[in-house]
Amino acid sequence: MTGAVALAPAAIRGSTQILGVIGDPIAHSASPAIHNAALAHLGLDYVYVPYHVKPAGVSSLGPAIRSLGIRGLNVTVPHKTGVMAIVDDLSEAARQIGAVNTIIHQDGHLTGDNTDAYGIAASLREDGGLSHLPSHVVLLGAGGAARAVLHAVLQDEGVEHVTVQNRTMDRATALAQELGQGRATACALGDTTSIEQAGLLINCSSVGLAPEVDVSPVGDGAGLHQDMVVVDIVYKPLRTRLLQQAEAVGARTVDGLGMLVHQAARAFELWTGQRAPVDIMRQALLASVY
Repeated sequence: MTGAVALAPAAIRGSTQILGVIGDPIAHSASPAIHNAALAHLGLDYVYVPYHVKPAGVSSLGPAIRSLGIRGLNVTVPHKTGVMAIVDDLSEAARQIGAVNTIIHQDGHLTGDNTDAYGIAASLREDGGLSHLPSHVVLLGAGGAARAVLHAVLQDEGVEHVTVQNRTMDRATALAQELGQGRATACALGDTTSIEQAGLLINCSSVGLAPEVDVSPVGDGAGLHQDMVVVDIVYKPLRTRLLQQAEAVGARTVDGLGMLVHQAARAFELWTGQRAPVDIMRQALLASVY
């Protein structure tokens, strides 16, 4: 497909199935643009819409999904843990990560899944060229995204050790102990020794997100080196301060578009049963955000 990317289905009919995303806030979400472009490209009779759901509304979400016949939902902050109580079962990934970012509705049955781990794994493979991960990985941050990323990297048996760096040591320690499988430890944000030893560094925090574009989660960049891959899940700006620092020392860099697009593609396939047009979804994201 060339030229402009279609951002919405050609028509909404009585037969049109509903997909969507819930969050608080939600107006900033790029997911409607990504998914509607994919649906339009494949000519599928679906539409994807954003729903602004306050935390108090999560408990009644299950009956609403069933009664309205909503085929599936993405879930963003702050609801990724709250929705776990309203689904009928959890995928293994969602259970281990402790968060849901995708709900699949099939004949009244709601399944909670997590495609974030799939998204980062696919991005490391497709965008970072990493068929196998290095033995030492550093994660920056200990929030919801870090949980999914830690789960994903530990699926690679070649990863011997993951260092979780976070401003709050207690949170880093808790994450390493809960999901680390005996292969993760915690240290303070900015520890240069672990960065120097790492073959892969992934920023799972929001440090560097617009408008704070001149801030890096590794400060002045000490410890970054040319024999590593540096990933920043922040995608606005696309070229964050961290990635600029990594490029300056000759490291390979991966921006945040890949994780977002690949996690969306996996959800799309779970809902529709169709192969996701990843390139179309990436183009739509770029057109929407930039």
